[in-house]
Amino acid sequence: MKLLLDTHIWLWTLGVPGQLRPRVQAVIERSTNELWLSPLSVWEVLLLAGKGRISLIPTAQEWLAVALTKVPAKEAPLTAEVVLATRQIDLTHRDPVDLFLAATARVFDLTLVTADERLIHGKGFSILANR
Repeated sequence: MKLLLDTHIWLWTLGVPGQLRPRVQAVIERSTNELWLSPLSVWEVLLLAGKGRISLIPTAQEWLAVALTKVPAKEAPLTAEVVLATRQIDLTHRDPVDLFLAATARVFDLTLVTADERLIHGKGFSILANR
């Protein structure tokens, strides 16, 4: 299974594994599954740090290097095909990052792992709900 980690799932995997349901944690930890990460999730983490909602110690660059080692993931590129696929995604909201994550899952045949109810109820892409 190829799993695209939503930003909060990636953060929980790194530092708050108790937030992950046992079933979801087992799927993420299964060595036969591939973990994928969007560069938009990295960007969101930097935004959260900039707002003071999380702390990236000692620096954002060093934190990211450690994070990518602890949870090795393939980079899910942001392509023109992904941009076009955003028009095939049905969400109850228009959060651009959520649209891009859902479209990325669709284009690269990934399962988006999320606890976000607004994404869980979306259509046009595969979901593994952390419920």
